[in-house]
Amino acid sequence: MVINDPATVRELEALYPQYEKALMENDVEMLTRMFWKSPHAMRFGVQENLYGSEEIDDFRRERPSVGLERKIMQIDVVTFGKDYGSVTLEFERRMNGKPVYGRQSQVWVRFDEGWRIVAAHVSLLP
Repeated sequence: MVINDPATVRELEALYPQYEKALMENDVEMLTRMFWKSPHAMRFGVQENLYGSEEIDDFRRERPSVGLERKIMQIDVVTFGKDYGSVTLEFERRMNGKPVYGRQSQVWVRFDEGWRIVAAHVSLLP
Protein backbone atom coordinates (compact mmCIF):
# COMPACT_ATOMS: atom_id res chain seq x y z
CA MET A 1 0.00 0.00 0.00
CA VAL A 2 1.29 3.43 -0.92
CA ILE A 3 1.18 6.04 1.82
CA ASN A 4 0.71 9.62 0.54
CA ASP A 5 0.53 8.91 -3.17
CA PRO A 6 1.14 12.46 -4.50
CA ALA A 7 -1.85 12.44 -6.89
CA THR A 8 -4.21 11.21 -4.17
CA VAL A 9 -2.93 13.76 -1.67
CA ARG A 10 -3.50 16.51 -4.27
CA GLU A 11 -7.09 15.34 -4.75
CA LEU A 12 -7.89 15.68 -1.05
CA GLU A 13 -5.95 18.94 -0.80
CA ALA A 14 -8.17 20.28 -3.59
CA LEU A 15 -11.39 18.95 -2.03
CA TYR A 16 -10.86 20.19 1.50
CA PRO A 17 -11.01 23.93 0.65
CA GLN A 18 -14.38 23.25 -0.99
CA TYR A 19 -15.58 21.73 2.28
CA GLU A 20 -14.23 24.67 4.30
CA LYS A 21 -15.88 27.19 1.97
CA ALA A 22 -19.21 25.36 2.22
CA LEU A 23 -18.85 25.26 6.01
CA MET A 24 -18.12 28.99 6.31
CA GLU A 25 -20.99 29.86 3.96
CA ASN A 26 -23.33 27.32 5.59
CA ASP A 27 -23.88 25.73 2.16
CA VAL A 28 -25.94 22.84 3.49
CA GLU A 29 -26.44 21.31 0.06
CA MET A 30 -22.70 21.08 -0.61
CA LEU A 31 -21.92 19.82 2.90
CA THR A 32 -24.58 17.13 2.50
CA ARG A 33 -23.11 16.03 -0.84
CA MET A 34 -19.64 15.72 0.70
CA PHE A 35 -20.77 13.22 3.36
CA TRP A 36 -21.42 9.56 2.67
CA LYS A 37 -25.13 8.88 2.30
CA SER A 38 -25.29 5.96 4.71
CA PRO A 39 -26.61 4.97 8.13
CA HIS A 40 -22.94 4.15 8.88
CA ALA A 41 -21.69 7.72 8.41
CA MET A 42 -20.95 9.52 11.67
CA ARG A 43 -20.03 12.95 12.95
CA PHE A 44 -19.05 13.78 16.51
CA GLY A 45 -19.39 17.51 17.09
CA VAL A 46 -18.70 19.88 19.94
CA GLN A 47 -22.09 19.15 21.52
CA GLU A 48 -23.58 16.35 19.43
CA ASN A 49 -23.03 12.75 18.36
CA LEU A 50 -24.62 12.11 14.99
CA TYR A 51 -25.08 8.63 13.56
CA GLY A 52 -26.13 8.19 9.96
CA SER A 53 -26.49 10.66 7.14
CA GLU A 54 -30.07 11.55 8.13
CA GLU A 55 -28.97 12.81 11.57
CA ILE A 56 -26.03 14.66 10.01
CA ASP A 57 -28.31 16.26 7.40
CA ASP A 58 -30.86 17.29 10.06
CA PHE A 59 -28.09 18.88 12.13
CA ARG A 60 -26.80 20.84 9.12
CA ARG A 61 -30.27 22.21 8.34
CA GLU A 62 -30.96 23.25 11.95
CA ARG A 63 -27.64 24.66 13.15
CA PRO A 64 -27.14 28.41 13.46
CA SER A 65 -25.43 29.98 10.47
CA VAL A 66 -23.65 32.79 12.36
CA GLY A 67 -20.26 32.73 14.04
CA LEU A 68 -18.88 30.01 11.77
CA GLU A 69 -15.68 31.83 10.80
CA ARG A 70 -12.42 30.25 11.83
CA LYS A 71 -8.75 30.38 10.96
CA ILE A 72 -6.99 27.14 10.12
CA MET A 73 -3.73 26.93 12.04
CA GLN A 74 -2.45 23.61 10.68
CA ILE A 75 -3.81 21.04 8.26
CA ASP A 76 -2.49 17.57 7.45
CA VAL A 77 -3.57 15.16 4.72
CA VAL A 78 -2.54 11.51 4.83
CA THR A 79 -3.65 8.99 2.22
CA PHE A 80 -3.52 5.21 2.23
CA GLY A 81 -3.63 3.76 -1.25
CA LYS A 82 -5.71 5.67 -3.79
CA ASP A 83 -9.12 5.47 -2.11
CA TYR A 84 -8.71 6.28 1.59
CA GLY A 85 -7.40 9.30 3.42
CA SER A 86 -7.65 11.51 6.46
CA VAL A 87 -7.73 15.27 6.83
CA THR A 88 -6.91 16.67 10.27
CA LEU A 89 -6.60 20.26 11.29
CA GLU A 90 -6.31 22.68 14.16
CA PHE A 91 -8.27 25.92 14.07
CA GLU A 92 -8.88 29.14 15.97
CA ARG A 93 -12.30 30.72 16.33
CA ARG A 94 -13.33 33.86 18.19
CA MET A 95 -16.13 33.40 20.70
CA ASN A 96 -17.31 36.28 22.84
CA GLY A 97 -14.25 38.22 21.66
CA LYS A 98 -11.80 35.57 22.88
CA PRO A 99 -9.81 33.02 20.89
CA VAL A 100 -10.98 29.43 21.17
CA TYR A 101 -8.92 26.59 19.74
CA GLY A 102 -10.26 23.42 18.23
CA ARG A 103 -9.45 20.44 16.10
CA GLN A 104 -11.17 18.51 13.38
CA SER A 105 -10.61 15.14 11.79
CA GLN A 106 -12.25 13.59 8.77
CA VAL A 107 -11.97 10.18 7.15
CA TRP A 108 -12.49 10.31 3.38
CA VAL A 109 -13.17 7.31 1.13
CA ARG A 110 -13.40 7.25 -2.65
CA PHE A 111 -16.64 5.63 -3.84
CA ASP A 112 -17.91 5.20 -7.40
CA GLU A 113 -19.59 8.63 -7.05
CA GLY A 114 -16.38 10.23 -5.78
CA TRP A 115 -14.74 11.15 -2.47
CA ARG A 116 -17.03 11.26 0.57
CA ILE A 117 -16.50 11.92 4.28
CA VAL A 118 -17.46 8.76 6.17
CA ALA A 119 -16.51 9.91 9.68
CA ALA A 120 -15.81 13.30 11.22
CA HIS A 121 -14.96 14.75 14.61
CA VAL A 122 -14.86 18.35 15.82
CA SER A 123 -13.91 19.42 19.32
CA LEU A 124 -12.81 22.53 21.17
CA LEU A 125 -9.90 22.63 23.58
CA PRO A 126 -10.69 23.73 27.14
